[in-house]
Amino acid sequence: MNIQWNRRLSFASLATALLIAGFALAQQPQGLAAFASPSTLPDLDPSTGFSSENAVMANVYETLTFYTVDGTVIPKLAADWEIAEDGLSWTFTLREGVTFHDGSPLTAAAVKASLERTIELGLGAAFIYFPVASIEVVDDLTVRFNLNYQAPMDLILSSGYAAWIMSPTAVTQEGAWFNAGNGSGTGPYIIESYSPGENLVLRAFPDYWGGWSENQFGTVVIDIIEEPTLREQMIRSGETDFTFNLPFDSYPALSRLTDVVVDRTPSFQMLYGLLNTRKAPLNNPTVRRALAYSFPYDLVTENLYGGLGSPAVGAVPSGMWGALTEGGASYDPERARHLLSEAGYPDGGFELLFTYAAGDLEEQLVGELWRADLADLGVDLQIQGLTWEAQWDLAKSDPATAQDIFTMYWWPTYITPYDFLFSMFHSEDEPFFNLSYYSNPDFDTLIDSADALSGTSREEAADRFREAQRILNGDAAAIFMVEVPDVHVIRSDIRGYINNPAYPHVVFWHDLSR
Repeated sequence: MNIQWNRRLSFASLATALLIAGFALAQQPQGLAAFASPSTLPDLDPSTGFSSENAVMANVYETLTFYTVDGTVIPKLAADWEIAEDGLSWTFTLREGVTFHDGSPLTAAAVKASLERTIELGLGAAFIYFPVASIEVVDDLTVRFNLNYQAPMDLILSSGYAAWIMSPTAVTQEGAWFNAGNGSGTGPYIIESYSPGENLVLRAFPDYWGGWSENQFGTVVIDIIEEPTLREQMIRSGETDFTFNLPFDSYPALSRLTDVVVDRTPSFQMLYGLLNTRKAPLNNPTVRRALAYSFPYDLVTENLYGGLGSPAVGAVPSGMWGALTEGGASYDPERARHLLSEAGYPDGGFELLFTYAAGDLEEQLVGELWRADLADLGVDLQIQGLTWEAQWDLAKSDPATAQDIFTMYWWPTYITPYDFLFSMFHSEDEPFFNLSYYSNPDFDTLIDSADALSGTSREEAADRFREAQRILNGDAAAIFMVEVPDVHVIRSDIRGYINNPAYPHVVFWHDLSR
């Protein structure tokens, strides 16, 4: 069956079309759902996709382990696992009776082939496998990961990027095959059709190991609707069931509707202002600490994201294991003034360049709100919007001529504080994402040792990650501006939706019904 339809086709006419096509509704989940996505699907190759296509990947493919909303890691395609005493090998026993969409069985050899394809391509999030020395097939349902150094393989293998398991047939294909709308995973859905830039249709996989009931969704339509006004109209009218990334001033009115739910939950995404520690005057840590106390945290939280953002305490989002719960900077302009005077700038008298991604109104607003407070301290904040590429190139070229404050968002590849702390603050010979050019050997040692411990002693690892963040706060290498909320809009007759920030903006349709 290969049905194409206009995104405005009504649910009733679509159901009729499916019946005409011979879709056996009596033997399949009968529901139809629609998702208005603000983003295109850049790369449907499960080895290399590293963006918004995770909304498809998480329904077509599965991972060995799964990170839950309550912060635990549970079995998915792996039934259980054990860790060697030295932490250098992890052995996973696979779930029995699982088949891929092409009918082949899930085996250890299929897992090995899937992940080795990802490692060998070396694209997207393949870097998460740096600790892996080899993948070993022990028997049909047992696979072992031998490591170069201790690492949390349960977390790595639950990643929403690069951890997907595909069939032996799919492993042999090129990226173009996947991006034509083909694929073969173990997930609850198969890609029925794909029109790039327009829509993608998911159809229930009849032999899904998780089983089906009639009230689940047998068909899911993902419409690519980049215009936010149109997406808002669609969710209001019932033409779609789920969307996000609407203008924040639209949420109060949407919240008053009885047939729509605005679901706001914390995310693992934060907005940072990385301070140039190599360039005067920000090469002086006292000046950087003054800036940390000058930042209007509450004002930003109240004015950004419709007042739905949360204040940040440290570099790691508050809902993640290893996050700080207290001790961050707060808005204190008098203390900022005192620190500037202590640093030799009693009247300010210097200029700072603040760059943001052109078109990002939230980042721009942050700069404008902060500029007024800095002006009171005699500091002139110049705000400049650049394309992401131009902003990043400027920061990587030469710290002596780079911007003073680089604003950017960060969210993790898999759920560990190390993703934040290593990527943005670990010492680098050449700048990549450490765009504050921060270097502190004690900090590096703490986070590296915490990462090694996170597979075998997560509580001890969490303590070390928190201690590293206290060092980072003391050195004021960055302004931790705001924790970005996840805000999703859902039709109120959808049952079972729970946002999981470990898989950004993913709807696990198998969990839902109408």
